[in-house]
Order: sequence, then structure tokens, then C-alpha cells
Amino acid sequence: MEIRRPKISILGAGMTGSTTAHWCAAKELGDVVLFDIVEGMPQGKALDLFEAGPIEGFDVAVRGTNDLRDTAGSDLVIITAGMPRKPGMSRADLLSANYRIVKDLVLQSLEVSPDAFFIVLTNPVDVLTYVVKKVSGLPRHRVMGQAGVLDSTRYRTFLAEAIGVSVKDVHAMVLGGHGDAMVPLVPYANVNGIPITHFLSKERIDAIVERTRKGGGEIVNLLKTGSAYYAPGAALAEMAEAILKDRKRVLAVTTYLEGEYGLRDLCVGVPVVLGGGGIERVIELELSEEDRRALQVSVDEVRAQIAELPETL
Repeated sequence: MEIRRPKISILGAGMTGSTTAHWCAAKELGDVVLFDIVEGMPQGKALDLFEAGPIEGFDVAVRGTNDLRDTAGSDLVIITAGMPRKPGMSRADLLSANYRIVKDLVLQSLEVSPDAFFIVLTNPVDVLTYVVKKVSGLPRHRVMGQAGVLDSTRYRTFLAEAIGVSVKDVHAMVLGGHGDAMVPLVPYANVNGIPITHFLSKERIDAIVERTRKGGGEIVNLLKTGSAYYAPGAALAEMAEAILKDRKRVLAVTTYLEGEYGLRDLCVGVPVVLGGGGIERVIELELSEEDRRALQVSVDEVRAQIAELPETL
């Protein structure tokens, strides 16, 4: 009996898309299709990755294409295509350029993969996840954005470095929009259950919170051209694994809210249970007054960007 492997289509074969393909193949999450409009580029990157299989020991197919029809029957579609963020460019500046790219890709993908889950990476991710939710008409459990997983791993990295412990033992989460007003939660951050306030002063924690908020910009400024791709790709692969292997992971995911946290009709990062049913449950945390106010500031930024969309959804 032939056993069908899951099919993962990654739309956009730039640095983030190709790195996501790498992580997904290495984890053997399923067969990977790498799509891009640039002729030869996704084919070359996919072939290069496929040829690493005998060394790394992953038995999955990796294929590149310029034809979206080759993504037909996908279980999961990951959208990384779009204009990258450049130094001095705000996430809001990206909106006009990336709106139509993402809208066209999701509508075309739905025609050939009507049962797929969609993960959006393209920035500004909160607004574009909202766009995908609205134009697709899909239930919210099948549409999500990757931001909180990335922001949380940056937060955890900085905390582990400052405390001097393994990153495996640091648990922390970031809520809100994927921008400078994101909310790295301090009360829930811990080292195997020990609050981070046991290890770090308020001043040191505040500095780490601020660095987390500016984490993407820090890398953009260092690279000069382009933006981060290793950690974003790993974060996408973690979300893909949670869905395709029904891990029931508790992760901060950009989610369409339907009253949770007192919010409706927008997408921001909140903790969810991510498994074989996609977003299976939204977890409402009890927030301090300070964190609640900070979340509202972040939400207001996202709503302002939604208001700038070229079309009413």
C-alpha cells in the first residue's frame, strides 16, 4: 500500500522561503514544493536541497517550480513571497507592495489546494494574515500568521544568554502585533518554572524586552540588504510540524480574534493550541494592567494598518 506523505508548498523562494524548505525537509515533515516567479531560481534551490538528502538522511521529495499548479493538493501552504523589509522601512510601508501579491497567491492556491492550511509570513504579517482570512473566506483555524513564534524565540534567546542557562529551559512568550509595540510578557517568562525576576534585575529585563521588540530591525540594520531568515524559517517549520504531526503545541500565533481578549475582527499574536486541526483553541491569559495597556497599543497599530488597505475587506 502506498503511503502518501504530506505536501508542503512554500510560495516565495527567497532566503526565508528556501530556508523554510530546508528546515521542513530536514525534519522530514513532508514533500516540499518551492514556488517563485523567477525562472530557474526555485528549481535550482530545490535541486540543491534535494541533493543534500543522502548526507542528512531525509527521505522527502523537494521540487522547485514557476507554476502554481504544481502545488495542487497541498496540505499546507506557507506564504513568504513579497518585498523584503529594508533599512529605514516600517512594516506599514510594506503593506501596499505586498497586499496584492499575497491576495493573488492565496486565491490561486485555493483553486488547486482547497483543503490546505495557510501560514502567512509576508510582512506586515498581522494585516496580511487578516487579508488572507477575509479574501479566502476560510474558517480561522485554517489561516494563521507566523510572528509570535519568531518573536518569542528571540525573547527566549536573549533571556537565556543574559541568565546563562540553556535555551531549552527558558519559556517565554510575546503577544500582540509583529512590530515595535509587541508585548514580551514578563510575568509568564520563566526558567523551568523559576520566574526570570529571580535571575535578572528590572533594568536588565526591560532592556531585553526592548531588544526583543527591535529584534527584526537589529538584523536588518546589520545585514544592510535583506532581513532575517534562519529564525523565521525555523519558526515556520515549527508551526508546520505542530499541524502536520498533530503536536498540540502551545505557541504564540497570529490569529483572527472573535472576542478573545475583548478583541474582534483583526489578527494579532496570541497563545493557541496548534495541532492537526490547525488553530484548535485560543488561550486567554490573565494580563497585568500594564500588559493589557501595551497590548491595546499594539492592537491600535494593527487596526491603523488595516485601515490603510487599498481595498475594503
